[in-house]
Amino acid sequence: MTKITATEVNNLRQITGAGMMDCKKALEESGGDVEKAIEILRKKGQKVASKRADKEAREGIVIAMTNDSHTFGMVVKVNCETDFVAKNADFVQFVNDIANKAIQSAPKSVDALKALDLNGRTIEENLTDQVGKIGEKIEINGYECIDSPAVYAYNHMGNKLATIVGFNKAGINGMDEIGKEIAMQVAAMNPVAVDKDDVDEKIIEKEIEIGKEQARQEGKPEEMLEKIALGKLNKFYKENTLLNQDFVRDTKKTVKQYLSEKDKDLMVMGFKRLMLGE
Repeated sequence: MTKITATEVNNLRQITGAGMMDCKKALEESGGDVEKAIEILRKKGQKVASKRADKEAREGIVIAMTNDSHTFGMVVKVNCETDFVAKNADFVQFVNDIANKAIQSAPKSVDALKALDLNGRTIEENLTDQVGKIGEKIEINGYECIDSPAVYAYNHMGNKLATIVGFNKAGINGMDEIGKEIAMQVAAMNPVAVDKDDVDEKIIEKEIEIGKEQARQEGKPEEMLEKIALGKLNKFYKENTLLNQDFVRDTKKTVKQYLSEKDKDLMVMGFKRLMLGE
């Protein structure tokens, strides 16, 4: 058997991030060939990934970013199994590397993101490598992006919640502050749509049925149920659509009024919100 030195083991560990004993065994198996040892460790990572496939990965971090010109923004959620790993500096750096690659390449879907090259391997292959190093299930569990004339991002403290918001105009005085405020509004109030016309029909139908049943339980006449339910729907719109919500910083005005005060033509084109546990 080829004698493996501590220096060789440590060098392989520095390259791969795998454990010392795993590195030693891989070097022994490869006869001291570093490239073969790396491949052995990667194969081990694939085995670990398969073994952990049925585990729940509900911890992790969420990161939102925009490009320098604020015309493209993305938010990505990478899950792991434990909070200990989520706080690990290497894991945090890995997720930041994924986010930076997304900003550079502007993929439009999670599959396109996973196919991007990161350090000579696809992001999907890198995920498998991370499983081998860490020994936990690691997966991209959410990716959203926005292209707009102006896009702003907000990362909530602790990286468990992040948002991006797209606007129809750029170059407005104070736009950075406006963008941040609305991105924070989305984080805090979790709207379901930009305006009432953007709410999914299935959500509307569900809310109407809920409103009818509530009125029925209150003993209201059957012929009044539809009217009462529509009244409740208007309340739903106010509480759950971004432009009609009370502005968190000043509840005397709506988000729509806040934007109009800044610029009468300023509009929100869309938003995305990702949070751990959702």
